Amino acid sequence: MKVIGNLLLIAGVVLLAVFGYQLFQHNQSQKESLVEAKERIQNSPKDTDQALRDFKAKYGEAFATLEIPKLGKTLPVVEGTDPDALEKGVGHLSESVYPGQGEQILLSGHRDTVFRKFGEIEIGDRFVLTMPYGSYTYEIRETEIVPEDDTTVIREMGEEVLVVTTCYPFSYIGDAPDRFVTYAYPVK
Repeated sequence: MKVIGNLLLIAGVVLLAVFGYQLFQHNQSQKESLVEAKERIQNSPKDTDQALRDFKAKYGEAFATLEIPKLGKTLPVVEGTDPDALEKGVGHLSESVYPGQGEQILLSGHRDTVFRKFGEIEIGDRFVLTMPYGSYTYEIRETEIVPEDDTTVIREMGEEVLVVTTCYPFSYIGDAPDRFVTYAYPVK
């Protein structure tokens, strides 16, 4: 009986060590991406109109920051929404446009990493997306919860809308069955 108890204790310590290492590694990747994004913003040409028209990010590149004043967070935005990109920060869906281009901008992130306190977000809260060619403020006007496989969120909207998604429920353990979606519109 003592042997089984010791084995369970060792297994628990190993699992905690693996989890701790993964969390440390993710935090390091996110910090590096934030530095990369801030450098790109700072070192970009200031011809806003030309930069807006010509802007394109490479897959996996941290190119912008997303500030969430309500949560006191500034997060890196990385091109792509696959697991590798989302490990570095908030992912930008490559098929969507960039701020200032007049259509849907879609960002995604994990609820247990970059959007850890996203459950505190409410209608009326703001996002500030800082790009190499300028800063854009959006106000949340609506939210919805959709099943994880609902792709109708990705669509032409006929106007500029920042759509930010994450897994839902926020406190769910494992792969969450739904997605929490915010729709934020430019603040004039």
